[in-house]
Amino acid sequence: MFEQICLLAISLISNIFSAFSGGGAGVIQLPAILLLFNIPFINALAVHKIATVALGIGATSKFAKTISFKKYLLIKLLLAGLPGVFVGAQLISFTDDQLARLLLGILIIFISLYSFKMKNYGEKEYKYSNTIANNLIGYSLIFLTGFLNGSLSAGTGLIFTIILISWYGMDYKKAIAYTLIIVGIFFNALGAITLGLVTEIEWMLLPALFFGSLIGGYLGAKISLSKSNRTIKIIYQTITIIVGVSLIM
Repeated sequence: MFEQICLLAISLISNIFSAFSGGGAGVIQLPAILLLFNIPFINALAVHKIATVALGIGATSKFAKTISFKKYLLIKLLLAGLPGVFVGAQLISFTDDQLARLLLGILIIFISLYSFKMKNYGEKEYKYSNTIANNLIGYSLIFLTGFLNGSLSAGTGLIFTIILISWYGMDYKKAIAYTLIIVGIFFNALGAITLGLVTEIEWMLLPALFFGSLIGGYLGAKISLSKSNRTIKIIYQTITIIVGVSLIM
């Protein structure tokens, strides 16, 4: 019972920050599952992904009241990323987890430093270049992020957010909203289904994780909508540094 209460509290707090910044819950929630319940990594990842769908649902239910989503863009991003999630989830047992987390951590820190360097980065929307070359690069990066989400999960929402800002001209607030629909709901749902076919789901952990993620997602989105893009940028940069260092350590 004590472990379940701790898991609920950790899930709630980590998902508030995740919905506010576009990702990072897995760096706190996934290790907490492993620490509290001593289950195999792949089992913990599977139940974490199911719960993270609730994060996406909770956050989207709030964002959808304020932010207008372009359906054709959602579809294109899903078509680019979902195959990567499927491939990544299939190859998880062949992945060198420590090396992958090290490289992912370095990449996330680099992303944070890049956003620090770029003045006014993500604070305003701009018209993105709808060229074949730009779209091919964008779709390739989305596929790669899907692959990382399927195999590692942690920190990929943060990467997805920065891709949407850099390649699709979004500001932080809109990029995070899109991330929580695409990564939070669809990427994690496919990853959970794929993992569920090859490993056992720890159903006893799901209620605490589900409600913590759902409520945390809604509250995080509510806080995000009340803040400026400048404030969100600062929080995003802080969380990316923390997540990057956590993955390396």
